[in-house]
Amino acid sequence: MSASSNPTAASPVKSVPHAGRLDAVGYLIALAGIVRRELLRFFHQKERFFSAMVRPLVWLFIFAAGFRNTLGTSITPPYETYVLYEAYVIPGLAVMIQLFNGMQSSLSMVYDREVGSMKVLLTSPYPRWTLLLAKLVAGVSVSIVQAYAFLAIAWFWDTGIPPVGYLAALPAFLASGLMLGAIGLFLSSLVRQLENFASVMNFVIFPMFFASSALYPLWQVRASSEWLYLICQANPFTHAVELVRFALYGRFEPVACAVVVGTGLLFFTLAVIAYDPGRGIMARRGGPAGEAA
Repeated sequence: MSASSNPTAASPVKSVPHAGRLDAVGYLIALAGIVRRELLRFFHQKERFFSAMVRPLVWLFIFAAGFRNTLGTSITPPYETYVLYEAYVIPGLAVMIQLFNGMQSSLSMVYDREVGSMKVLLTSPYPRWTLLLAKLVAGVSVSIVQAYAFLAIAWFWDTGIPPVGYLAALPAFLASGLMLGAIGLFLSSLVRQLENFASVMNFVIFPMFFASSALYPLWQVRASSEWLYLICQANPFTHAVELVRFALYGRFEPVACAVVVGTGLLFFTLAVIAYDPGRGIMARRGGPAGEAA
């Protein structure tokens, strides 16, 4: 048979470099694709951006304005002078954006693994932990954009944050976003239906946020309740807030950093195990991971 009568032989298929290869470049391609998809989804859903801004701005505009003279903060690190209440709550509200975004990203994970793109990706030859890490990094990228958008609006208040603090806070936002996203990723492995995940979020988000140093200094909490103070100290969200708070003022908090990084690694490891088709929670429940196995 001649080449002219065989269209396949006449037009050879062009190979795409690193396509389907499980090397470092292939991992980066998969990571870039998942991050790009998440960012495009975020920028195309403008209502998602505005809804993320409503909660912290309402607290800053209304509650902080009403409490500015009654709930001011004394001179405690990292502050070198007396600060008003709205200046104190800005770091906590910025991390609150990451908390809600981490849970929302996990909510999309519950949907994606059933009928979305992650259902296909979880059956790909790539190691499962790389796909989960890519999904985690994608969610953190969106949360950092939202957090800095809030800080840009909050800049019009007299926050006292030095310009270098906004750059110094980037690693802190990255660490806190990874920790909160890892917690949400693990929670998504425990829930099979979207309706159940909404109730789980209420039992996680609000206790983590209110039992922390986001809205009030812990020394004030300790003055009223020693037990509540211990709960706040054990809350990883407290350490995420303090890590960002110190970073915004150009200082490093080693204890908060250790807790945030350690908690993030712990919950990401638990999420990887839970999504393992051979021994994870998804396999025991007969979810997509188990079916893929």
